[in-house]
Amino acid sequence: MGFDTAVILSAGLGTRMRPLTAATPKPLLPLGGKPILAHTLERLREAGVKRIIVNAHYLADQIEEFLRPYENVTVTREGELQDTGGAITAMRAKGLLPEAPFYVVNGDSYWVDGPSPTLPRLERSFDAAHNDVVLLLARAAGAVAETGQGDFHWPRDGELRRRDERDVAPYLYAGVQLVSPALFSASPSEPFSMNLLWDRALAAGRGDAIVHDGIWFQLTTPEDLAQAQAALDAREVGNTT
Repeated sequence: MGFDTAVILSAGLGTRMRPLTAATPKPLLPLGGKPILAHTLERLREAGVKRIIVNAHYLADQIEEFLRPYENVTVTREGELQDTGGAITAMRAKGLLPEAPFYVVNGDSYWVDGPSPTLPRLERSFDAAHNDVVLLLARAAGAVAETGQGDFHWPRDGELRRRDERDVAPYLYAGVQLVSPALFSASPSEPFSMNLLWDRALAAGRGDAIVHDGIWFQLTTPEDLAQAQAALDAREVGNTT
C-alpha cells in the first residue's frame, strides 16, 4: 500500500513539561540520546514516509533550525494555535497534504516497536472503503507513566467507544493515527481538536484502532521523561533504535 506523507504536530506550548520547556520546545527535549522529534522522524522514514509536514508555534525558530538538514520536511508556522484538527485543516487549505491517507503523529510521541513494526501494522489495518481513521492505542496498564482515566473502551465483543465522563478506560490514545482526507470534510473554520472528527467517524462506523504491541511512553511531565529515560537506561525495553 505505502502511505508516503505524514504530519508531525509540534506546535504545543508544553506547559505541563515546565520548567524543561521554558527554553526548549517539547519535541526537542532529549530522550535516549537524541531529541524526541528525531526518533519520530526515524520511525516515519523507516516506514517509507517520504514527505513530512511539521507545524510549529512555540519556540518555532528552534523547530525550524533542527529540521533544516532534513530533506522533504516542510515546516508551517502557526501565528495562533489552531489545535490538532485546525492545524491539519490549515495544511490542507495550503495544498500541503495529499488526497490519499496520511499519518498524523504527535511531536512528543515515543514508542518502541513490538514483534511487528507499528506503522506498517497501522497501514495493514487501514481499509479506505471502511475507515476514515485508524488510531494507535496503548494499554494503560502497560504504559510507562501516569495514565489518568484512559481514553477508550474496546470490549472483545463490542465496538470501540469513548469512556464516559466519570469512567475509567483501559486504552489510551498513543499519539499516532492514519487518516483519510475524507475525515476532514465539513471541518470547522476555527481551531478545533481532532476529537471532534474521531467522534464523527466512530458514530458513522468509520473509526477503528489497533493496540500497540510494544512499549509506549506517555511524555507529559518532567517526571514522565525521567521515568522513560530510566527505563531506557536500564534496558527494560530492549533496543530502541
